[in-house]
Amino acid sequence: IYDVCASSVVESVLNGYNGTIFAYGQTGAGKTHTMEGRPDPPTLRGIIPNSFQHIFEYVSSAQDQQFLVRASYLEIYNEEIRDLLSKDPKNSLELKENIDSGVYVKDLTSFVVKNVAEIDHVMQAGKKNRSVGATLMNATSSRSHSIFTIVVECGESDDRGDHIRVGKLNLVDLAGSERQSKTGATGDRLKEATKINLSLTALGNVITALVDAKSSHIPYRDSKLTRLLQ
Repeated sequence: IYDVCASSVVESVLNGYNGTIFAYGQTGAGKTHTMEGRPDPPTLRGIIPNSFQHIFEYVSSAQDQQFLVRASYLEIYNEEIRDLLSKDPKNSLELKENIDSGVYVKDLTSFVVKNVAEIDHVMQAGKKNRSVGATLMNATSSRSHSIFTIVVECGESDDRGDHIRVGKLNLVDLAGSERQSKTGATGDRLKEATKINLSLTALGNVITALVDAKSSHIPYRDSKLTRLLQ
């Protein structure tokens, strides 16, 4: 799956482009397993750990180039943005925008990572703070969308001087779409499901508008998820 769906996106990020990989589907379908997999054996590792391996193999083999790799991890829970690497992961953060960097999350924690072990440690630390809950269809259902972001900066010199190129990779584990009649969701689980379904609908609308040649408006602002991935 990684070689077919994700490898070319990661390769583009290493060449200075922005890329997003996400798993989309019904609750309990295996999205988190596809993105994260299992640590052993290596053949069962998911898209996220495989992308870590890909990035640092490229960095270690590059010649006459210097790299800086940074990682951040957030979740969107009930349309609130939370920093999974913060000392207070339940604190809600703000979405901001400026001309230089576009849409960004104010005060989001970011760590510089130098190898696969370090970036995996960052992911595991954030994973402990994710919002999960049990439903009839999934005992450990993700109740939020999570976005693990890797920024790769590359510096190199040639006859024309020094150059820096920057690529950003968003690795997204979406919460699953739900039907209340099947999940048996009530109370907080039902409120979470409503927000999840609304943001997934907004994502679907954005994708539809992007592939429709006649569409003059892309509704990025309809949800925090689509705004952040813009």
